[in-house]
Amino acid sequence: MRKHFFDLLANKDNIDEVKYDIETFMYMSLWYALLYTVIEGWQELKLNDANIDSLLLEEENIHSLKMYRNGAFHFQKDYDSRKFRELDQNIEAADWMTNLNREFGRFFIQELTPNN
Repeated sequence: MRKHFFDLLANKDNIDEVKYDIETFMYMSLWYALLYTVIEGWQELKLNDANIDSLLLEEENIHSLKMYRNGAFHFQKDYDSRKFRELDQNIEAADWMTNLNREFGRFFIQELTPNN
């Protein structure tokens, strides 16, 4: 979902074009929601990695991402629900999610590589 989102984003000329493009919004929303699900599993399984654990200290970002996930996967009468706005208004959160996504990828590739 992240790759599809960034591929679509690269083809947009301005932020207004992104904000109102349903396909871009769909990929972004699915990526964000699925990323929260990985965080949930990470915490429930009590996995550890210094880089990931340091990123997961950002409790405000995690809370906003959880709200976003709830907004994406549960019916919202208001299309512009506050569940989306909280994360959308946090500019640093986009970098945090990108870094967290990259670190999860690194961790799981290392763990799933035979003879590691």
